[in-house]
Amino acid sequence: MHVEDLRWFAVLAETEHLTDAAAALGTSQPNLSRSLQRVERAFGVALFERERRGVRLNPYGRLVLEAARAGTAAVDTAKRRIDALVDPESGTVRLAFLHSVATSLMPDLLKAFRADAPSIGFELRQEPAHDIVQDLETGEAEIAIIAPRPDPAHFGWHLLERQRLCLHVPPGHALASRHRVELEEVRDEPFVALQPGFGFQRVTDRLCQAAGFTPRFAFQATDLATIDSLVGAGLGVAILPAGAVRGNDSGAVSIPLAGVQARREIGMSWRLSTPLTPAAERFRTFVRSRPATSS
Repeated sequence: MHVEDLRWFAVLAETEHLTDAAAALGTSQPNLSRSLQRVERAFGVALFERERRGVRLNPYGRLVLEAARAGTAAVDTAKRRIDALVDPESGTVRLAFLHSVATSLMPDLLKAFRADAPSIGFELRQEPAHDIVQDLETGEAEIAIIAPRPDPAHFGWHLLERQRLCLHVPPGHALASRHRVELEEVRDEPFVALQPGFGFQRVTDRLCQAAGFTPRFAFQATDLATIDSLVGAGLGVAILPAGAVRGNDSGAVSIPLAGVQARREIGMSWRLSTPLTPAAERFRTFVRSRPATSS
């Protein structure tokens, strides 16, 4: 039994005549009879009483007619919604992004794209890098703004930004007037950082390990703005990307970290094994047309 069989069944139920129903559907009476047989086989009972002038729904048929109308209406609604979602002019892009780019890269990117395609919508997911990779794998997200780069064997990549990493210190800190700082100089100070599992937290851990120490955390937050505020309040020091926190008047001082490893690459990623919807493909093409930036 197919969805169209249920549509034909509903027409037959309304006309109560095989010949008239077949004419209304633009098919032959044998085709309509075979369609009805498929519906009746699926439910295991006869749905019409055969009469001299035509057919009449029995109690089973009335139950099936109610379900057929509801079912075909639901399928039609889903089809219309899918058509709208995949329309390259007015579809929806399922986009996941890191917490650490929520106040910097993401607003700029979305603003620029919406100026080019104002009718396309977004279904946004803000989450840690490991959750973003899982969403790409399951299809919950089509495109991601992520760091570090996920497995190149399974995910495409386009570099968006190279961020210089800085040491954030409270106002009046002994290092606040420096133009550059070695991370090992704050090995004994408390750190304010992201919670375990966040992609940028792995960057902090890696840099501290390279500097020869394990950081002692005063607090682990879920976003960079909170980290900046707590550093400004004197709770500790932190590693943050340059320019990652905008409009936060915490008073914290940002000092570039020394060393070529003190940078982070952020990019756009997508699953290689699955074609993008037209709206997502348009977004990807737009983003790829923009040059990578450095901070």
